[in-house]
Amino acid sequence: MSFIYLGIGSNKGNKLSNIKEALKYLKEKIQITRVSSLYLTEPVDIEGEWFINCVLEAKTEKQPLKVLEELLEIEKGMGRMRTKKKRPRVIDLDFLLYDDKIIKEEGLIIPHPRLHTRRFVLIPLREINPQFFHPLLKKSVNEILKNLKDNHRVIKFT
Repeated sequence: MSFIYLGIGSNKGNKLSNIKEALKYLKEKIQITRVSSLYLTEPVDIEGEWFINCVLEAKTEKQPLKVLEELLEIEKGMGRMRTKKKRPRVIDLDFLLYDDKIIKEEGLIIPHPRLHTRRFVLIPLREINPQFFHPLLKKSVNEILKNLKDNHRVIKFT
């Protein structure tokens, strides 16, 4: 079994319902072990309203490309159109980590190439795994956050 981490976000429609629906679909595909709190987050390089985001940890026996395929199927099934970049999203499922592996294949880069630059991912990741150590940068989540240039707001959603 491998541990994976996924980022989930929505900034279009009923954002809270979209996150809950995505979690329901993900539970059918992977064994979710932890889910962070929900966070209201300022959009980064995307038009539209603020996002609701979270990060989850799960276990799977599936290979990385199969996991990615299933994430894209869920997004499509929930109405995500990948026609233009930087547009509002009903749902956004980001494949952040697969164990401590470094993967570069067509269509898939792990760790996620912007993981270490995004406060809206790092804060919920630290919440569920404070021991996280970036496999490529060889830095802890606290070290990364301490030197982070991203000043976009991330507010715990209650």
